[in-house]
Amino acid sequence: MTFCLGITVQDGLVGIADTRIMSGNELTTAPKINCYNFENSYGAFFIMTSGLRSVRDKVMTYFDEELSIMEEPFDRVYKAVNALTRQIRLVAGEDRTYLEQSGLHFNMHMLVGGQLKNDTEHQLFLVYPEGNWVIITQGTPFHIIGEGGYGKPVLDRTLKYTDKLAFALKVGCLAFDSTRISASDVDFPVDVVLYYKDSNKLVEHRFEKEDLREISAWWQERLRSLVHELPSEWIENIAAKLTRVQKKARAQKKTAGGKGD
Repeated sequence: MTFCLGITVQDGLVGIADTRIMSGNELTTAPKINCYNFENSYGAFFIMTSGLRSVRDKVMTYFDEELSIMEEPFDRVYKAVNALTRQIRLVAGEDRTYLEQSGLHFNMHMLVGGQLKNDTEHQLFLVYPEGNWVIITQGTPFHIIGEGGYGKPVLDRTLKYTDKLAFALKVGCLAFDSTRISASDVDFPVDVVLYYKDSNKLVEHRFEKEDLREISAWWQERLRSLVHELPSEWIENIAAKLTRVQKKARAQKKTAGGKGD
């Protein structure tokens, strides 16, 4: 499984992806983010992938080849997304039947984020295996491809489009940590890419487990502490019922013991 998270806020974009690759009994590490920075203020975009590694590698190889023979880079991110979907459909035509015959699914999902020369603002796209796509909007300013069940609640409760980029990165890393704790096939190292609006450049960084160990421990202890601090008045009725049940059980046990004598 994979954890790839894309976030869009007013300040820019955050991309977070684990690097764990599982194939049968084999466990390896490989990047799931491709970054493209262009010269002459053409802008930048990144691609994150979830799905069969063989499909991912073939799609990205075809896409990079198309990019390399272009006279000029794409001037809008959606045009790069359309080029990517052409390669997804091409690879699907070549490989889907053979994969399905082997019991595998053509399950490639992608997140593409960035801002190019003629884009008025940064954008984040979700690309489906069929090659269609949607734009991630302000209402829910994030999307996870891969293992999304464990990290999504953190994001749903805290993240807003108006949040600063640094806050989005913090929340995103907590979503990754929540997933890593609960899903054995998601783990460090974790790659992070940041894009600040109108900057035309991506910033990349890789975190190892030791880099975020203190943050993970801090988060876990705060969660436990907050549970202890949670107001308890609402459970008093339940506690009273439990007390009555316990007293009744002890009385019945004592009566049963007395009859046995």
